[in-house]
Amino acid sequence: MNTSANASGVRVRIAPSPTGEPHVGTAYIALFNYLFAKKHGGAFILRIEDTDATRSTSEFEQKVLDALKWCGLEWSEGPDVGGPYGPYRQSERKDIYRPYVDRIVEAGHGFKCFCTPERLDKMREAQRAAGKPPKYDGLCLHLTAEEVTKRVAAGEPHVVRMKIPTEGACKFVDGVYGPVEIPWDAVDMQVLLKADGMPTYHMANVVDDHLMKITHVARGEEWLASVPKHILIYQYLGLEPPVFMHLSLMRNADKSKLSKRKNPTSISYYSALGYLPEALMNFLGLFFIQIAEGEELLTVDQLAEKFDPENLSKAGAIFDIQKLDWLNGRWLREQLSEEDFTQRVLEWAMENDRVRQGLRLSQSRISKLGELPDLAGFLLKSDLGLTPASFARVKSTPEEILEVLNQVQPDLEKMPEWTVESIEAELRASADRLGKKLKVVVAPLFVAVSGSSRSLPLFDSMAILGRSVVRQRLKVAAQVVASMAGSGK
Repeated sequence: MNTSANASGVRVRIAPSPTGEPHVGTAYIALFNYLFAKKHGGAFILRIEDTDATRSTSEFEQKVLDALKWCGLEWSEGPDVGGPYGPYRQSERKDIYRPYVDRIVEAGHGFKCFCTPERLDKMREAQRAAGKPPKYDGLCLHLTAEEVTKRVAAGEPHVVRMKIPTEGACKFVDGVYGPVEIPWDAVDMQVLLKADGMPTYHMANVVDDHLMKITHVARGEEWLASVPKHILIYQYLGLEPPVFMHLSLMRNADKSKLSKRKNPTSISYYSALGYLPEALMNFLGLFFIQIAEGEELLTVDQLAEKFDPENLSKAGAIFDIQKLDWLNGRWLREQLSEEDFTQRVLEWAMENDRVRQGLRLSQSRISKLGELPDLAGFLLKSDLGLTPASFARVKSTPEEILEVLNQVQPDLEKMPEWTVESIEAELRASADRLGKKLKVVVAPLFVAVSGSSRSLPLFDSMAILGRSVVRQRLKVAAQVVASMAGSGK
């Protein structure tokens, strides 16, 4: 299967889920699709995959749109610009999927499953204990039509699952990996329709790609194992699958998967620290092209010219922060005029109203303007330079501070909204869980977030800095305090 296509017919998409801060991995996949569309004169589409109603929020959807726009990516169809194949949010397409699921069941390729979550948990536990990969055991596969009808009529909750061939393998040609073969016994009987009537990711994904006339699906290699399910759904519906292209995952220097537990991964973190979007796109785009040394500095248009999807590396994309810093420095020095540089600095300082809000909070706390950098400078710093001495005025022991940081980090992570009010409420709840007074919890957080024990109000400061910067500062603080606890300081 070839990755080339005629110029007029190529349609690619990026389909993020609005369930958290937009990840640099999303920008990486989006850039590949954008360059692919640009190379072939095709269309680049944005679709919001919000079937996970419990975790998807409109706040995160807006963050996705803002982050991709900040990256300089433009889409011809999407939830904000419309298009001929809308709506472009899966939650608004709910009624579209059911007929396709019914077609699969009526053709004998799917079945209703009445297994309770409790039974499925026990089944998976037993499979793991036996050293087997957990997958559905087929209990409801052989129910008679009469029994199914009776149980549905009785109002028994159920899902719809897909049938999987019992022998042989799924063979397909991936646009990056070439010929791939995955045995059917490694593929689960995937749920297609949940008990609440919403489709699963897999079902919605296939139907939407078909209806939106997507010709090439380029995504991360973690989806490679799902291709057999997707190909089966296409076959069961009598539809032609697109060309699949699976890109190597972004990894840390130690080859581990890029994750927010180890490194900052949010696009908003890089914009907050003053990286230029052109430099970030340049950095990510180098993973998709072959160049000689000395040719690294490239615009998106230049990346598109050199882009060759037939010649992609499977070695893995190493997120080397030092290389990004080097490229960003070159962009600042070599690509911006003095006027451009000044304008970028002012835009960056005003991003998310950061400076204005910081000045508002500072006004009642200073006696002269020269005190501003020490009081509010932390809002603009990329690194606070925390040391054990930073925590000298905090009355708690290093072990107690670490306990606070370890409690607060996951508590803040699960917050759906990031506002002054919600931050205060969550930190009060954290203090209750720890059995400590709020001021005991707040004291080390002041230092972790601002680098000082005298600063602007904590909750406001955290709201201004944003979730991704606060996350990283708490992580750095925990590392500093852990070294204190370990050394007995």
